Amino acid sequence: MSEITTPETANSQLGQCLKAARQARGLTLKQVAERTGMALSTLSKVENGLMSLTYDKLLQLTSGLKMEIAELFNPAVAAPAQGRPVTARRSISRAGQGQVITTKFYTYTYQCTDLIGKRMVPIVAEVRARSLEEFGPLLRHGGEEYFVVTRGRVAVHTEFYAPEILGEGDGIYLDSTMGHAYLNAGEAPSAMGVCLCTSEAPDLYDQLRQIAARDVAPLGDDELPS
Repeated sequence: MSEITTPETANSQLGQCLKAARQARGLTLKQVAERTGMALSTLSKVENGLMSLTYDKLLQLTSGLKMEIAELFNPAVAAPAQGRPVTARRSISRAGQGQVITTKFYTYTYQCTDLIGKRMVPIVAEVRARSLEEFGPLLRHGGEEYFVVTRGRVAVHTEFYAPEILGEGDGIYLDSTMGHAYLNAGEAPSAMGVCLCTSEAPDLYDQLRQIAARDVAPLGDDELPS
């Protein structure tokens, strides 16, 4: 027996999809009203399944939200963030493998380089610079990052906070657009850490390599990056 769609059912579905589309865009009902020119009370009634909309009003609503009318009757489409497909991507990083960039004051080994278009870039970092004078200008790039110390002690310098000293197992999460630098604060010649950089930009890996290559040290024939 086929399912019977009543006006109440249609109103409820429209309300659920409108709410899903609004929340997926991080908007309040008031903000939707401002973007579409529709009354806040009308939008509230629609979301609660108490009324429907004429075709003209549907056009006005979807135009303001920059979406198609069909999306308002499909919750999975209205809130695409909730229906993101599984990509099944996978890459294994073996010890001693990776793409290496060596400078006078640090060595970065980029992991999982067989995957392109990554939104997270894992890096094993060897930190040797002991002062900002050695290190040079603070680094900055899009996105956010997490750095955890795996050996030694690391001093984290940022443009808005006082320096912090991290020991083995300590980590820091920061806004990568803020100027930052990791310096060796231990007695050993270098410290080690793992840095995870993330961004919505599909070319994050290329951005990071360009930044890291600013002070690349000359390499011998037996030291070419893998």
